[in-house]
Amino acid sequence: MTPNSIPTPISPAAVDNLTALRDELAAISTVEIAEEFPRWELAEQALRFRLLSKDRAIAVFEELDPIHQQELLDALREESVLELLETMEADDRAKLLDEMPAKVATRLQARLSPAERRATAKLLGYEPESAGRIMTPGFVSLRSSMSAAEAIERLRHLPTRPRHLDVLPVTDGFRKLLGVVDLPHLVTAAPETQVAEVMSDEHHSIRTDADQEDAARLMQEANLVALPVVDFEDRLVGMITVDDAMEILEAEDTEDISRAGGSEPLERPYLAASVLLLARKRATWLLILTLAAVLTVGVLDSFEAELAAAPVLALFVPLLIGTGGNSGSQAATTVIRAMAVGEVRFSDIGRIIWREGRVGFVLGLMLASVGFPLVSLIYSLELGTVVALTLVAICTWATLAGSFLPLLAKKVGIDPAVVSAPMIATLCDATGLLLYFSIAIAVLGPTL
Repeated sequence: MTPNSIPTPISPAAVDNLTALRDELAAISTVEIAEEFPRWELAEQALRFRLLSKDRAIAVFEELDPIHQQELLDALREESVLELLETMEADDRAKLLDEMPAKVATRLQARLSPAERRATAKLLGYEPESAGRIMTPGFVSLRSSMSAAEAIERLRHLPTRPRHLDVLPVTDGFRKLLGVVDLPHLVTAAPETQVAEVMSDEHHSIRTDADQEDAARLMQEANLVALPVVDFEDRLVGMITVDDAMEILEAEDTEDISRAGGSEPLERPYLAASVLLLARKRATWLLILTLAAVLTVGVLDSFEAELAAAPVLALFVPLLIGTGGNSGSQAATTVIRAMAVGEVRFSDIGRIIWREGRVGFVLGLMLASVGFPLVSLIYSLELGTVVALTLVAICTWATLAGSFLPLLAKKVGIDPAVVSAPMIATLCDATGLLLYFSIAIAVLGPTL
């Protein structure tokens, strides 16, 4: 704009539109705004975001996924970006900077206040997906020798209030964790009561280098709203809060569901993923499964003579390999889920194989009791026997494979979800055909 230029005035209609838009935003909750954000065009996101009050804008921003946070920041002025980053919790800020291009993240981090820059750099120094990377370094700790009144007075005069004060860690003079105290127990205790008296006798903590999923699962199993994080010398360095644990579990479950369906996780919201990204995440698995299916073609080719001698055998190939794939997928899904929630581990493999082997055998008998009379009536007693025996064998084998392969994958350091339903089904196709034709040769030998 030149010194002599005159700004274009905003028309009354535009003012009315902005007023209506502001009223519309005021009528819906923060969570609802965050849910609708990805559905708006980027320019509309920026406009609506600027119409929010400062506190509400920060609350909405914190509800967004990191990818949408980054897109919104790209549409805002750098001064606004810095203001938002400065007000974020250190763990949320570290997560967002991880999503940004390295040069942009470095430039923004350098312009943060010294205290926030140090807190962010500390978190980014831990390994990705570790407990240290997601902890909140801003926490309030108490001394066991404090009285309840002194502890409450300390909380009352904090310069800045941490996001969560429901659970307060208790440390000694060397920052070593002694326990935790729930805020309700503290405020309802007599003023002269020592913190040590209301401190929980049993407490949980986790090391900075532990996997973040282990931390989240621990919080889920122990019903914790906050989990202390300690370093290699058992000194308290941060807290993992329940909202962060829920996000981790959601991400891990999303990853498992994706792989169980034969796809790689998107690592971003669905509507933010391009068509090319969606195709790329699925193509690798499709290629692997297609190559694995070549085994099925090879098995069919090797039994070409038997098929030529008894063409009726081909009629039951889809039914039998489909049954094997389905029963194996059921077992794999059940075991993977049990592993995810900590119900089973590799040391239970013997019990699991014994249990699932019997389950598969019972399932095979149930299906055979239906298939045998039907096939015998329509075709022949011999063919009914082949189909019935194959159903028992293939259900037993597929269920065993679906139960122990995820455990073996976990043991060798592979995500059990990789041994997913599509992979188990493809494996059972080839092996099921081997069982089918082997049984057919044994029963129908003279006629083949």
